[in-house]
Amino acid sequence: MTFVHHAFPNNAPIAAQDQHLVEQTLHQAEVFKGHFLHAFRDQVRLPNGDIATREYVIHPGAVMVIALLDDGRLVMERQYRYPMQQVMIEFPAGKLDPGEDRLACAQRELLEETGYRATEWAHAGVLHPVISYSTEFIDIWFARGLRLGERQLDQGEFLDVFSASVDELLAWSRDGQLTDAKTLTGLLWLQNHLSGAWPLRWQPAP
Repeated sequence: MTFVHHAFPNNAPIAAQDQHLVEQTLHQAEVFKGHFLHAFRDQVRLPNGDIATREYVIHPGAVMVIALLDDGRLVMERQYRYPMQQVMIEFPAGKLDPGEDRLACAQRELLEETGYRATEWAHAGVLHPVISYSTEFIDIWFARGLRLGERQLDQGEFLDVFSASVDELLAWSRDGQLTDAKTLTGLLWLQNHLSGAWPLRWQPAP
């Protein structure tokens, strides 16, 4: 089946000075549609006029939460990631439901996975973890004023929740124990926030 003019999520206008880099879509073919991922194989015209193939995955988007405990430690998770065949160290995160507000998703994921609610939230930014083959974006949120309750894990979801200091996370990153891309980006935000270089605008939880 062939599709034309497929709508990509989070499309931003291309600046005039970048037009010479743009690839033009000629045809789009659906390769796979699952419960979570949607894969396509497109034919594109390159800036020099040549024709090429692009294979990529449409992703619904996700959120990540950098949750600050009162003692300065961070709420972390250890979760088995099947494609990697490894238990990974990560900040709490999860995908957006259709039409879901991003802050509401961040609040939901933090509560479901860790049991924490936060009294204050701040939006940091967005990251694109796999730009070569996926439309995935991850919205980065900070949370503080944490209060612990009961976790509400999804069916079939298994993970450990623990706390770690910034120094521990940096050491694990240096030593290759922490390799998750979104968590490494979160650490960049965290370091710059703590130094005062990247201020945040905190708001009460709705």
